[in-house]
Formats: sequence, C-alpha cells, structure tokens
Amino acid sequence: MQTNWDDLRLFLAVAREESLSGAGKILRLDPATLGRRMQRLEATLQANLFAKSPQGYALTEAGVSLLARAETAERAMRGVVADLPAQTDQLSGQIRIGAPDGSANYLLPQVCAAISDDNPDLDIQIVALPRVFNLSRREADMAIAVSAPTAGRLVVQKITDYHLHLAASDTYLAAHPAIISTADLRQHRIVGYIPDMIFDRELDYLSDLGISRVSLASNSVSVQINWIRQGGGIGIAHDFSVPAMRGVRRILTDQISLTRAFYLIRHADDQRNTRLSRFAEALSTGLRAEVARLEALA
Repeated sequence: MQTNWDDLRLFLAVAREESLSGAGKILRLDPATLGRRMQRLEATLQANLFAKSPQGYALTEAGVSLLARAETAERAMRGVVADLPAQTDQLSGQIRIGAPDGSANYLLPQVCAAISDDNPDLDIQIVALPRVFNLSRREADMAIAVSAPTAGRLVVQKITDYHLHLAASDTYLAAHPAIISTADLRQHRIVGYIPDMIFDRELDYLSDLGISRVSLASNSVSVQINWIRQGGGIGIAHDFSVPAMRGVRRILTDQISLTRAFYLIRHADDQRNTRLSRFAEALSTGLRAEVARLEALA
C-alpha cells in the first residue's frame, strides 16, 4: 500500500512526540482528528504502528520500520524545496474589499496603505457602501461586516471588538443645556441613521437606547460624524473615529457604552487561495492593531 507525504508528516510528529496532544500542538491539529488520521494510516498499511497506553504512543516494530522510510522521505522533500528557485513574498495583482463606511473611512485607509508599502505591486480597492456585500456575485474579494452571516457558502472570521459612545462637539455642548444623565438627551438634537435604511440590526444603536426621534439622519456614518463635528447635535460615534474629530468628545461614558465587532467574510471557494489568505491575515492583523491604537487615544 502506498502512503502520501501528508500522512507521513503527521506520523513523524506523533512518533517523535510519542503522544497525540504533543504532536497536535506542533501541527496545530486537534488530537482527536490526528488520532483518526493515524487509525486511517494503520488501516491503509494493514499494520499496527503504535502501542497505545496511558503513557503515550510507542512505536511497534512496524512503526519503527515506517519511521526510517518516513525520515528518508522527509529529507528528500527538504531537498526538493531547497532546489526550488527563490520566490518573492510580496503580493501583487488586485484585491477589492467591501466595507461599511465607518471602517472604510477611519480604519482601512491607513491599514491598507501599510500593506501597500510592503507590497508595491499590489492594487487595493475599497468599496465603501452602507450595505451587505454579495460575495457570491463577486462584488468584492472579501468584505468586512458588523455581524456574522449565517447563510451562503462563506467563511467568517471575527477580527476584533470595537466600542462606541455618545459624542458631541464642544461648541454644541457650550450652547445647549448640560447633559448629566440619559434623561437629559430628550432636550437635545440627535444625530443617527435613517431608521428604515439601517441595513444591519447591530447598527440600530439609538433604538437600544430608547431614542425614537432622530432629528438629523443619514445612511452614512461619515455624514453623521460630520454633523456631530460641525455642532449639529449628539450622536453615537465609534471610539476609533473620535481622534479624527477635533473639538469632539465622548459624553455619558459611565452610563452608555456599546460594543460591536468586525468580521471578515470570504467566499468558501477562496479558502485555498494563498494570495487572498495572506492578504486577509495582514488585513485582520492591521485592523486589530489600528482599532486598539485609536481607541486608546479617544
């Protein structure tokens, strides 16, 4: 019976660590899954490779024989890799990201600029729209969302939590009655989303706060933030956007605080696309770091 290199690679780890848990840590593989793979390998070879006991996995005579052949194959594989021509680690081509305009305006520009610095042959496109993107129609290579979709052939990865608070400009606060508690908000002009254009339940902040009237409303986060910055009223703002708004500060932070999350959404067919996977990892890492940096400045 013939075995493939992946089976031998797993076998080598178990043989060297003498346990499924130890090998699983090295391989980043669940021990139960690894155990099934070893059972399948034994069935394929029609031989018991391990003597299993509470102390671990010890090689049988058949296992010792396979170990010698596996190590020979390992050396051969290393030689093949060493003989391959050197390849650049840089990304190239075009990648399009769909994102709600809050992250598209206040996070993605600097994160993607840093990725571009490291990959000068890569073209990055940001499509900023206040709606859910349809990856099945290939509207984008990947998308950022504020809730995890439950339908479709999609791969969903949580990127990070982020926080939101009420915010207002110093000029607005100086010209209007003091705000000591949430009850005082009834005397103030509220900035927020157009109720029937909220495309994701996670964005219905004001409803959660019991605020029904929105005097200045837009489907765009950027418009809302500019209203707040210009002294138009009080609204919910992402903490990561506050450092970009000179003269704006958070209010009632001890009484009102919201937490939401960003998710990276990809089409299931792209899981084995190394280029997109590497970009997704760089994007997620950059977003986590940038949210943490900006929130510390809020």
